[in-house]
Amino acid sequence: MQDIFKEEKKLYKQGYKCVAGLDEAGRGPLAGPVSAAAVMIHDRKSVIGDKKFRGIRDSKKLSEKQREEWYEIITSHPNIGWAVTSVSHEVIDKINIFEADKLAMRRAVAKLNRKLQTLSRVEDHAKLRDSVILRGIDALIIDGNFNIYENRSRNIARTVLVAPAQKPIIKADEKVFLCMAASIIAKVARDRMMRRAHKKYPRYGFDGHKGYGTKEHLEAIKKFGPCEIHRKSFKPMKKNL
Repeated sequence: MQDIFKEEKKLYKQGYKCVAGLDEAGRGPLAGPVSAAAVMIHDRKSVIGDKKFRGIRDSKKLSEKQREEWYEIITSHPNIGWAVTSVSHEVIDKINIFEADKLAMRRAVAKLNRKLQTLSRVEDHAKLRDSVILRGIDALIIDGNFNIYENRSRNIARTVLVAPAQKPIIKADEKVFLCMAASIIAKVARDRMMRRAHKKYPRYGFDGHKGYGTKEHLEAIKKFGPCEIHRKSFKPMKKNL
């Protein structure tokens, strides 16, 4: 049986105390935001030893009902910390989807760190007095083949921000618990946003395809033109502007 906590255990053995997994949802759609979630474990034994998590899967391999069920299990668990954020279609059009994807992930990490109340004042150090160090999440497992922070550390106006260690893993959402959990949270959160968008723009069927380029969606765009939340920079959309 696959050990879905294998990568987390490796990082814990290396001395990292707070490991978070990251994944996104909504990179490919023609409309709506891209969302990202960060997930970490407070009490390792209670989560790693919980047999029910052996049935977790990548969000793409679950039905909508199953994703909703797993979302409730994960987000209500007392020893799992999580945060979900999004980047709008306007920002996607300005900076491109890849950069928006990374931005959403950084926002998720920052939001989770705020939840953990991780900012603390550095005292009694000649060079860093009156500076702030970001504490909390010290390692990230990222679904993909890229890092979300360019530099490990940077000094801005006497403020020292220390980026966590980064471990990109291709298809981490299929084999790493934290990334599986993040994929589910990000997907459910984004699907809920698209269902709300459907109420405002019912012509496009966002409640069904969630903004992806299905035949139904493309026909609606051709017939009615793009709506406010369509990603105008995407190639299929440019034909209809």
